[in-house]
Amino acid sequence: MKTPSEKNVSFDVIIAALLDESKVLPPTYLYRLSDLSGPDFEKTKVVWNQISPARRRALLEDLEELSDNDLTLSFDDLAFFTLEDPDDQVRTLAVRMLWQYEDKHLAPILLKMISEDPSESVRSAAATGLGMFVYLGELEEIPVELAEEVQNKLTEIVASTDTKLVRRHALESLGYSNRPEVKALIENAFRSDKEWEISALFAMGRTADPVQWGEKVLSKIDSPLDDVRTEAIRAAGELELEEAREPLMDLLGEGAEDLDEDLRFTAIWSLSQIGGEGVRDLLEHLEEETEDDEESDFIADALDNLSFTEEKLMFDMFGFDPSDTSAIEMDLDEKDLEEDEDQDPKN
Repeated sequence: MKTPSEKNVSFDVIIAALLDESKVLPPTYLYRLSDLSGPDFEKTKVVWNQISPARRRALLEDLEELSDNDLTLSFDDLAFFTLEDPDDQVRTLAVRMLWQYEDKHLAPILLKMISEDPSESVRSAAATGLGMFVYLGELEEIPVELAEEVQNKLTEIVASTDTKLVRRHALESLGYSNRPEVKALIENAFRSDKEWEISALFAMGRTADPVQWGEKVLSKIDSPLDDVRTEAIRAAGELELEEAREPLMDLLGEGAEDLDEDLRFTAIWSLSQIGGEGVRDLLEHLEEETEDDEESDFIADALDNLSFTEEKLMFDMFGFDPSDTSAIEMDLDEKDLEEDEDQDPKN
């Protein structure tokens, strides 16, 4: 999407601005890099390596933030192009920008990067990016052979001599997998040091298996270590653990303003995923009390998510699958029939 003030600016002006490092790039020019194609994209490719690495990094960081805040924007083509950038930080940012990208053609590129890229940060980002394809494989939305290759590689990486960061991120991506051996990998990580424990909790949250992992997640909600505690709270929300509702509501009660911000925000979001008695009242109270605009916006989003959770809980209560519209269609057909009978002059 182009902003009205910049959409008519010649792209040559954008290119000149990218190359002129004596001046800050006008933020509105960033919009012109969305959905790049044709001559404009070719011009960008030609001059890309003339831009200093520091400016290329800053540019991708700005584009990543912009796309996070405006879902109508897409910098996928530019990110794909910069996957081969000579600067490892630029490659890392490019991979990060594609973490939500679902096209199967990205998976082989990430598989190569996790195996061959000399940069730990790039391999780590690739390990995280492959999580999307574990997830899509479980949904049978990519070829079985590709799904197996991705999971095989990630399992291999966890057991490899690569750095801990890369191996941890590989485990986190495997959280989506239903493979039996993944359970053992998560168990082993949970019994290891703090960093592995955090990754194990992250993976548990992705399993959609509260029966298997609920007790372990709950055991860490009161951890004295904020980063472990935060990850446990996040996993409790992902697993929709009802047993976590009361502890999280207590956590957000009196004195909650003194909590670590990440911990507080995570608890708010997890409660929106769990739902149930008292949650809406608490979140609305927090929204009214806060004087921080960012927190207010975050709680508003959490309340929207809570509405979705409450709707799902209602469907579950009545044993109704929201994806099955046959019951609704049958009710509508019966209602139409009744209305037709009421309007029949012979009745």
